[in-house]
Amino acid sequence: MPIVAASGFAGLGYEIVWTRQLSLALGSEMMAVLGAVAGFFAGLALGAFALDRPIRQARSPRTVYAVLEAVIGLWGLICIWLLPATGRALAPLLGTEPAPALLWAASFALPTLVLLPATAAMGGTLTALERIVREARSHSRVSAGVYGANTAGAVAGTLLATFVLLPAWGLSGTLACLAAVNAVCALGVLALEPATSSQTPVPADEPKPQDIADLRLTITLFVTGLLGIVFEVLIIRLAAQVMQDTIYTFAGLLAAYLLGTAIGGLAWQRAGRGVQDTSLGWLLAATALACLTTAFLTPHIAGIAETATETGIVGELAVALALFLIPSAAMGALFGLLAQRVRDQRGSLGSAVGINSIGAAMAPLLTAQLLIPGLSAWTALIPVALGYLLLMPFRRAALAWSALPLAAALVLWIRPAPSLTKVPAGGQLLAVHEGPMVTASVVDDASGARYLEVNGRFRMGGTSSARSDTRQAMLPLLLHPKPRSALFLGIGTGATLVGGSQMPGVTVHGVELSQEVVALLPWFANPQVTTPPPRVTVADARRYVVADTSQYDVIIADLFHPALDGSGALYTAEHFAAVRQRLAPGGVFCQWLPLYQLDLPSLRAIIRTFLEIYPGGSAWLNHYSVRTPMLALIGPRDGGTLDLDKLSARLGDPTIRAVARPIGFETPIDLLGQYLGGPRVLSAFAGYGPRNTDDYPFVTFDARRNVQALTAPPWTLLLSVMRAMQPDAAELLTEPKRETLSERLTAYWRARNRFLEAGAALPGDPRGQALIEAASPGLLDTIRLSPEFDPAYGPLIGMAHSLLTSDRAAAARLLHRINDAAPSRGEARQLLSRAFGE
Repeated sequence: MPIVAASGFAGLGYEIVWTRQLSLALGSEMMAVLGAVAGFFAGLALGAFALDRPIRQARSPRTVYAVLEAVIGLWGLICIWLLPATGRALAPLLGTEPAPALLWAASFALPTLVLLPATAAMGGTLTALERIVREARSHSRVSAGVYGANTAGAVAGTLLATFVLLPAWGLSGTLACLAAVNAVCALGVLALEPATSSQTPVPADEPKPQDIADLRLTITLFVTGLLGIVFEVLIIRLAAQVMQDTIYTFAGLLAAYLLGTAIGGLAWQRAGRGVQDTSLGWLLAATALACLTTAFLTPHIAGIAETATETGIVGELAVALALFLIPSAAMGALFGLLAQRVRDQRGSLGSAVGINSIGAAMAPLLTAQLLIPGLSAWTALIPVALGYLLLMPFRRAALAWSALPLAAALVLWIRPAPSLTKVPAGGQLLAVHEGPMVTASVVDDASGARYLEVNGRFRMGGTSSARSDTRQAMLPLLLHPKPRSALFLGIGTGATLVGGSQMPGVTVHGVELSQEVVALLPWFANPQVTTPPPRVTVADARRYVVADTSQYDVIIADLFHPALDGSGALYTAEHFAAVRQRLAPGGVFCQWLPLYQLDLPSLRAIIRTFLEIYPGGSAWLNHYSVRTPMLALIGPRDGGTLDLDKLSARLGDPTIRAVARPIGFETPIDLLGQYLGGPRVLSAFAGYGPRNTDDYPFVTFDARRNVQALTAPPWTLLLSVMRAMQPDAAELLTEPKRETLSERLTAYWRARNRFLEAGAALPGDPRGQALIEAASPGLLDTIRLSPEFDPAYGPLIGMAHSLLTSDRAAAARLLHRINDAAPSRGEARQLLSRAFGE
C-alpha cells in the first residue's frame, strides 16, 4: 500500500504543477481553465481504456506498472521545458480575442496532446495497482481499498506539493522531485517481483453480489464522475467568496475533497464488501443528502470562515473539511462500490476509471457554461444532489431512501439564494453578476459611496477613489513626452481607463479578465464624461500581451492583489519582458503596487524582478493617503532621464491642464514630488534575494504573509519604503535642471515624508474640531520644511475657514501659525486681512 499511496502522491503533484504551467501558457480565462482540466481528464480516460486489456493480459503486472511510472516520470521531466514552450507558441496563433469555442478547443488540445504520454500512463496505474494488490493478497475484492489508498496519497501530494515542494524548489524543482517519486515507485514494485512469473490463482473469497446491467453501470459511473466534479467546482467557487482565495486556499479545499474520497473508499473496502445490491441505492441517497447538507451550510459559511481564517491555514483547512468531508466521503464509498462491481463483472478497473474520467472531463464545462450562469453556484447544488437520486434502482425501497433528500431539496429550492457579499450597516446591494470565475457586486455604503466588490471581499475601487484612480492613469501618461496610445491591463471600475481617455490625443484600450466586472462598468460611469466609453477586451492580460502585435506608448498595469491565486503571475520577469516587447520606442510601462496589501519580501522581489527587465526603472507614489498607499514602478523601454522642459510645456497646454489640474498635477513639482527613487535607490532597497519568475513565483508562494499584511495598519509598508528610500535628484533630472531644482525637490520630499508620518500617527478617525487639533501640528511641521507642499498647506487653510464659523479666536491663532510656518505664501495673511482686518 505505500507504493499505491506514493503513486497518488505523484499524480496529484503533477496535476497541481501542470495546471499552473497551463494557466501561465494559456491564460486564466474560464474557457482556458476548462479546456486544460478537460484535457487532463481526457488523457486519463484514454489511458484507462487503452491500457486495460494489456494490463489484464500481462504476465507481470509489476513490470507493466514500473514501465508506466517510468513513462510518467520521464515525461514529467520533459514537460519542464515542453509545456511552457508549447504554450508560448500557441498564444500568438490564437490571437488577442479568440472565439470562446476556439480558446476552449486549443486549451483542451494542448494538455491532451502534450501531456498524453503521462496522463495516459496515469490512467493505467490504478488498474495495474489493483491487480498487483489482488494477487499479492490472494483476494478478489480490493478495488475500493486500492482506490482509497491511492487517493490518500493524493491528499499528501496536494498538501506537500503546495506547502513544501513548490515554495522550496519552484515548478521545475517540484517536477523533478515528483519524477524521483515515480522512480522510487517503479524500483520498489520491481523489488517485490516474485521469483516465478506464474500467477497464483485468486480464490473467490466471498459470494459475488448480484450483477448490475452493463448499461446501467456505465451510466452510473459516468454520471457520478460528472456530478462529483461539478459539486467540487461549485463548492470551490462558493468558498472563493468567503476565504482568502490564495494558492493555499485552493490546496486546502482540494485536499479536503480528496481526504473525504479516500476515507469513503477505505471505509467501503473495510465495511462494505459483504453488502449486497441494495447498497447502491442507499449510497446514492446518502450522497445526495450529504450534498444538500453542504448547501444548507453555505449561507453560514461566511461567518464560519471569518472566524476560522483568523487562525491562518489551519482555520481554512477546517472550513474546507466542513464543506467537503461528508459529501466526498459518500462519493468515495460510492465509487469504491462501482469500481468493485466493474472489477467483478468485467475483470478489470480500466473501464471504471475511463468512464468516470470522461464524466469528470465534461463537468467543468457544464458547470461554467450552464449551471452557474443559469442557476447560480448555490442553487446549482440542488440539481446536482437530485442527479444522484435519478440513478437509484427502480425499487420500492428507493422511494423511502429518497424521501429525506427530496424534502431537503424542496426546502432549499423555495428558500432564496443566499448572498455572500458583505453589505455594510446602512448600505445596500445594488447589483450582482455571478459568473464561473467571479461574483462581482456593486455596493453602496452608509455614506452613499459606491464601490465594486469581487468575490464578496475584495474591493476594486469606487466613487470615493475616482480621483486616485484617475491619477493612476495620468502620472505615467504625463511622464511620457508625447503619448498617442495606451494599454490598460486590468480596469476595475473603469475610472483609470476613462481618466486616461481624457488625455488629449491619446487612444486607450483596456483588457479585463472578468466579464462580470465589465458588465458592471455602467454603475460607475462619470456623468461629466460625454465621450464614448473606451474599448475593453475581456481576456487574460498575460496571454493578451503575448498574442498582441501592436505597440503602445504607455502600458499601465492596475493594482493586482498579490495574495490572490494567479495575481503573482502578473509580477513575473517573463510578463514584464512580454510587456516591454509591446512598448513603442520611448515607451513607458507602469506597474501599480498596492502597498496596503503587500509584505516587504514580496515588494523587494517584485522590484528586483522589475529592475532586471527595466534597468532604468523608478518608483513613484500615487497620492499621499496613508489609508490606501500605492506605489508605481515606472519602466522606460529605452532608459533616459525625465525631460523637465517637455513636462512643463505639457502641463502648460490648456487642453492637458484642464485634465491634470483637477487631480492635483498643476505644476511640475506636483508630479515630481511623487518620486521615491531611481534605479540606484531601488536596487539598494531591494537588495539580494529571489526574483519573481514563472518557474519560481515568489509572490504567489508568499501569499500567507501578504494576507497577514492586510491585518496590519495600511501605512506600515509605506513608512518602511519612505524611510528606506532617499530620492536623489541626480537620478531624476538632467544636469541644468538639477542645479535649479535640487534644493526645492529635496525640501519637498522631506515635507512629503513628514506629512505621511503625521497622517499615520493620527489617532483613530477624528472629525471636526478633534481632527484640526490632532492634524494641524503635523501639517505645520510639513509646510515649515516646504511651503510649496500644497497637500498640507491647502488643508490648513481649509481648517481655518472651518473655524471661522465656529471659533474665530482659534481660527486667528491657526492662521498666524500658518503664516509663521510658511511666510513666503500669502494665503494665510490674506485671510487674516479679510476676516480680522489685520
